[in-house]
Amino acid sequence: MTTLWPENLRIAAAGLLEACIGRKLKLATAESCTGGLVVACLTEIAGSSAVVDRGFVTYSNEAKIAMLGIDAALLGRFGAVSAEVALAMAQGALARSDADCAVAITGIAGPGGATAGKPVGLVHLATARRGGALAQERHVYSGDRAAVRMAAVETALAMLRRSVEELR
Repeated sequence: MTTLWPENLRIAAAGLLEACIGRKLKLATAESCTGGLVVACLTEIAGSSAVVDRGFVTYSNEAKIAMLGIDAALLGRFGAVSAEVALAMAQGALARSDADCAVAITGIAGPGGATAGKPVGLVHLATARRGGALAQERHVYSGDRAAVRMAAVETALAMLRRSVEELR
């Protein structure tokens, strides 16, 4: 079978989907710097339609506002690449889907886009779960654009898995 994904990500995605199927849970993603790679990795696995509800690719601030209901003032105050926006994206994805758990990713994959205090490789990720449980992580990944994006996908899958396993 030909696949686009490295083995570690296929294994992580398959394990996450299996955990969701066993618990009858649905997932949603809200992605900026990964541009839909998390949902693409999940849907690479046969049977993912039992779990994946939808993926929001909200690359622009306008998309974050229109599709996820992010407050423009929040974006203005903290910037798109922030813990606050990642959390709001995850909550927005959950609110606008039939999912039980959602993950959000926003960051600077590079090579450009860095600002003072926000280097290339900075990625904020968040998960939200029905019932209010939230988690947020900040990472600074190294490598080129592809390496930053793949590392963010790996972290997102791991965060979703932890969120799902807490729903025992």
